[in-house]
Amino acid sequence: MKKAAKRKIDILVLSDIHLGTYGCHAKELLHYLRSVKPKTVVLNGDIIDIWQFSKRYWPKSHMKIVKHIMGWMSKGTKIWYVTGNHDELLRKFAGFKMGSFCIVNKLVLDLGGKKAWFFHGDIFDVTMQNSKWLARLGAVGYDTLILINRMANFISERVFNKGKLSLSKKIKDSVKSAVKFINDFEQTAAEIAIGNGYDYVLCGHIHQPEIRQVQTEQGEILYLNSGDWIENLSALEYANGEWNIYKFDETEKAAMQKVKAADDDPDSNRLFAEMLAEFNSMRN
Repeated sequence: MKKAAKRKIDILVLSDIHLGTYGCHAKELLHYLRSVKPKTVVLNGDIIDIWQFSKRYWPKSHMKIVKHIMGWMSKGTKIWYVTGNHDELLRKFAGFKMGSFCIVNKLVLDLGGKKAWFFHGDIFDVTMQNSKWLARLGAVGYDTLILINRMANFISERVFNKGKLSLSKKIKDSVKSAVKFINDFEQTAAEIAIGNGYDYVLCGHIHQPEIRQVQTEQGEILYLNSGDWIENLSALEYANGEWNIYKFDETEKAAMQKVKAADDDPDSNRLFAEMLAEFNSMRN
């Protein structure tokens, strides 16, 4: 079977994948990654969830994501890893470079004469700054809610023949303080970016994919958020001078199943050996 041509993207922005958690949709993400060919990739925080990392839960589908990204690195694709709060342990390695891979805490790229500012966004989270233990407890609660949500969706689809629902999204949309937090987050990011002379500001953290023009007394800016791979299954794509939000469509599941059937599904030892070989090729 002839493989479909991959879509070429100048910049791919992914955030809040949360590898190592039950809520991560790694299989859907891998299907998407296999469909694109980016020149530059910005991993904008919370890629590996170090807060909840457990040796007991690291399925092959999660390892395949790491392997795929390493495959890009071995081919020279520029990879910027912007640290977030769930992978904050990597912040001490800011400035680390290996081949086309680099770890940073924030990033500024020139896009055709316009400056784009990338950072995760947890710096605006008061809970993160003052009560990390509470934030971590909330992360565990969120992961548990996602598990309950999956069970509810299974019953909704298989038993009642109805569509999916998102419990966490309904809570966010119905709680005024949550809506206000998102609005304040976007406004604060925009105001600081305008003050620093940027044209684009790109964040993650709040799991809310968005592209919108923000107007303030100081000027205007394009605010962008890549969303997440827990609920929204979204990414940001920059191509031909334009930004767009990608969202995994339910109709893609049929194509994903075909790919899965044709996949040889290598075991963990083989995956690790292949990643090690790619890692060594980057070092040489």
